[in-house]
Amino acid sequence: MFDYTARPDLLNGRVILVTGAGRGIGAAAAKTFAAHGATVLLLGKTEENLSRVYDAIEAAGHAQPAVIPFNLETALPHQYDELAAMIETEFGHVDGVLHNASIIGPRTPIEQLSGDNFARVMQVNVNAMFMLTSTLLPLLKLSSDASVAFTSSSVGRKGRAYWGAYAVSKFATEGLMQVLADEVDGIANVRANSVNPGATRTDMRAQAYPGENPVNNPLPEAIMPVYLYLMGPDSKGVNGQAFDAQ
Repeated sequence: MFDYTARPDLLNGRVILVTGAGRGIGAAAAKTFAAHGATVLLLGKTEENLSRVYDAIEAAGHAQPAVIPFNLETALPHQYDELAAMIETEFGHVDGVLHNASIIGPRTPIEQLSGDNFARVMQVNVNAMFMLTSTLLPLLKLSSDASVAFTSSSVGRKGRAYWGAYAVSKFATEGLMQVLADEVDGIANVRANSVNPGATRTDMRAQAYPGENPVNNPLPEAIMPVYLYLMGPDSKGVNGQAFDAQ
C-alpha cells in the first residue's frame, strides 16, 4: 500500500468534488475526505446512492456534504457551465477534484467492439472528465492549494488484449493529466496527478473479473492513503506524477 498517514484535520476547510461518489472507491473517498475535515461535493448519476453516502457523512458528524445528481454520459456543455456556476455561488471555489467515475464497457476484441460501445466509454471516461476539468479550472485557480486527481489503470499504462475502449480511455486520462499538469506548472496553485487504484473489492472489479475471489482484494477504504496525500497540503508541488494506490 502507498505509505502515508494523514493527520485528522488534513483537509479542514477544503471543498472537494468527487465523481462517481455513490459507490465503490468514490464513496470511500468521499467519506474519507469528509472524515479529515473536507466539505465534499458528491457527484453521480444515481441520487439514491449519493444520498446514502450523504447520510453516512452526516451521521458521522462531519461537515455537511452536497449531493449533485449529474449524468456524465448525457450531460450537455451548458449543464457543465450551470454546475460550475452553482458551485461558485454555494462554495466560492474548489480545492480538489477526484475524477473517479468510469465505466468498463464490453471486454471484447477490438474487431468485435461496436462503435457505439466505444463512443459510450469514451464519453463517460474521457469527454465528460475533460468537460468537468476545463469548466472547474477557474474555480480551482481561486484556491490557494488545489489538486486534481485522475483515476487511471494498469491498462492505461500498458495496453492489454480485450480491454478495448476502457484501456484507450485510461491512456487518454494519463494524457489529459500530463497536459494539464504541464499547463498549470509554475503559473497556478493547481496540481494534477493520476492514481491507479489496482485490484480493489468493487462492483466494477467483479464485473471485469467475474471468476475472481473478491476477498483477495482490499476494500476501497484500504487504498485511501494515496488519495488523502494528493488532496492535502503534503503533496503541494507534486505535479504530473502517476501514482499506484497499492
